[in-house]
Order: sequence, then structure tokens, then C-alpha cells
Amino acid sequence: MAISTFGVTLKWGTSAEALTKVVDIKNFPDLGGAPELIETTTLSDAMQTFINGIQTAGEMAFTCNYTKADYTAVKADEGKELYYALEFGEDGDEGIFEWQGEHSVHLTGAEVNAVVEMVISIAPSTKPELQEI
Repeated sequence: MAISTFGVTLKWGTSAEALTKVVDIKNFPDLGGAPELIETTTLSDAMQTFINGIQTAGEMAFTCNYTKADYTAVKADEGKELYYALEFGEDGDEGIFEWQGEHSVHLTGAEVNAVVEMVISIAPSTKPELQEI
């Protein structure tokens, strides 16, 4: 059976044992990407051939509602090498992905009659991995 995004939680801390939820998130990014393709074509091949290369990854952006208190809390940890976890289900019973990196935070533009939002951008230094519990 499928699961809902209800209750998905982003946590971070200075160690894998010290993870805490700082803010509620409104969305989460892909936790990886397709590998780059390395071309292996020779003059004998009728079409291009490839092998998998390094998996692509980029900024991991999490959107949150802005409040001064939440922004200040996120900003306090900005630029530090931290541990991150994205938990699915109640207490991560549907999986917990963990990785390391550092984040920055910025406010996004808005229009009339809209919620003010901020984005936490994490630069990963390790690959998000499903943890065995």
C-alpha cells in the first residue's frame, strides 16, 4: 500500500544521535538522481553505448512557512557541517534517510494574498541512505 506525505519530517543535528526537528516542511526534494552516462562508443558500434557514471545530485531544497522564530532557528545552524534525516511515517516507521551536509536559508518572493515562505537549501556532502532500524 502507498504512504502519504503526511508526517514527513526533516531533522538535523551535530551528530546522528542528536537529530531534532527544527521546523515543519511543506515539501522535500529528490533524494538523489540518475547517474551521469559515460560514453563507451567505438567505431565498431552502430549506435552510442554507455556505462553508468557518478550519480548526479544537487541542492536539496525544502520549503517552509516563514516566521521570525523559525527563520532565526534555521539561520543559527547555517553553514555548519551537520547530520540530516528525512523521516517517513510515524517515528520513521516507513523509512529514515540520513546524510551529511550544510544548509543555508533564504526567503522567497511572494504575491498578494499568499503565505510568506523560506527555503532551506542543503548542500549534501554524503549520499542520502535508507537506514536500517
